[in-house]
Amino acid sequence: MPSLFRFLIFVGLLGGLGYGAVFALANFVQHKPREIVVTVPQDKFLKPPR
Repeated sequence: MPSLFRFLIFVGLLGGLGYGAVFALANFVQHKPREIVVTVPQDKFLKPPR
C-alpha cells in the first residue's frame, strides 16, 4: 500500500508541475498580435461539396 501512495503522490506532483507550467505560460508570456491575410482563389467557392 505505501508504494501506491508514493505513486499517487508522484503523479500528483507531476500533474501539479504541468499545470503550473501551463498557467505560467498563459499568464506571464506576452504575445504580439499581428494581422494575417490569406487570399482564397475564387474557384474554391465554385466547387460543389462532395
